[in-house]
Amino acid sequence: MDPGDRQLGEALGDALAALRRRERTAAELHGWLRGRGVAEEAVEEVLAELVEIGELDDERFAFAYAADKRELAGWGAHRIAAALRERGIGAALAERAAEESREDELRRAVGLVRRRGENLEDERGCARSLALLTRRGYEHELAYEAVRRARGEASGAA
Repeated sequence: MDPGDRQLGEALGDALAALRRRERTAAELHGWLRGRGVAEEAVEEVLAELVEIGELDDERFAFAYAADKRELAGWGAHRIAAALRERGIGAALAERAAEESREDELRRAVGLVRRRGENLEDERGCARSLALLTRRGYEHELAYEAVRRARGEASGAA
């Protein structure tokens, strides 16, 4: 067996094992393989093979990652898109995956503020809620609207 073929086979096996442990983007897997001393040409061949057999799919990754961060971590669209770009996803795909309707994002933000339990009758409580939402990647305008809505619901329930 040719040593190049052996390295390619080992690299493919290692890459598959890495993907089974944790889903990765093509850019992350590229860096992971290069960090293990796999030649650039072999890395490109491995990535092409993985894409062809459906094991490596940046679009699938981006939409699954966005859904997880949206639902499990309460992140807003801006933070999701930025995190995807940091992981090597192109800007257009990152924006598309992070996108959701304004009303859905607003509803999630209001829910997050409610669960946080801040006293929204107090300006400090409102400021803390607004800061929380902006840290989570919600646009400032949407975060402000969410705090106003949650405040209105809280005062209406009292």
